[in-house]
Amino acid sequence: MESYYPLPPRALIGMVHLAPLPGSPASELPLARICEDACRDARTLAEAGFTAIVMENFGDAPFRATTVDPHTVAAMTLVARAIRRAVDLPLGINVLRNDAQAALAIATVCEAAFVRVNIHTGVYATDQGIIEGRADETLRYRQRLGSRVAVFADVHVKHASPLLSQSIAEAAEEAAYRGRADALIVSGTGTGKPTSLDDLRSVRDAVPDRPLLVGSGANVENIRELLAVADGVIVGTTIKENGRTTAPVDADRARTFVQAARV
Repeated sequence: MESYYPLPPRALIGMVHLAPLPGSPASELPLARICEDACRDARTLAEAGFTAIVMENFGDAPFRATTVDPHTVAAMTLVARAIRRAVDLPLGINVLRNDAQAALAIATVCEAAFVRVNIHTGVYATDQGIIEGRADETLRYRQRLGSRVAVFADVHVKHASPLLSQSIAEAAEEAAYRGRADALIVSGTGTGKPTSLDDLRSVRDAVPDRPLLVGSGANVENIRELLAVADGVIVGTTIKENGRTTAPVDADRARTFVQAARV
């Protein structure tokens, strides 16, 4: 089934990190203000030349391990619709920590292009406890929805340790060929942490027929080196004001990053 989003070459996907949503422990802002800030960041990314956006509920920590509350789904759907109206860029949805069905529901209703699933296959120890991949549930749910939203799956996801004795290459093969992920993501150990070129090469060699994305740590210094191996990058921290993940997207940093990637 063809997805909405065939990944373009050298894809640059910018992050829209949502402020704490209503009902989350750190929630302070009204939903209307969260929408405004998200659309502002989306416009800044579009004007800088990014090729797509990922929206996630980054401010909702500590995260639900698997199933988020209904009001979180409702809020994220509202914000996603606002972003879709604000910019003409493909949109991805990530519902933290690992609610792939909620992400698929939001993405399908809002005609987003893809979802990011942190743990699609395998078993991982995380700060939310033990999380198991549910590729079977995710893809059967997508089939029931009649959805063409693509599934982008992390391999050895950040902020987690695999409990299965698998190399990153083996985990990538499982995600792609048994989990049927449409694209794979390789990251560093945490948000903003550098992604290993050796890990990227291992996944590329193991799964040459899926798009491969860098999930963290891309910056103006290493972007060309990363794109020599990967098909694209997902970037957030380095394009934010003062390099702070929770800050607004900085227009100058975003433009400089795109220029470095396009050289």
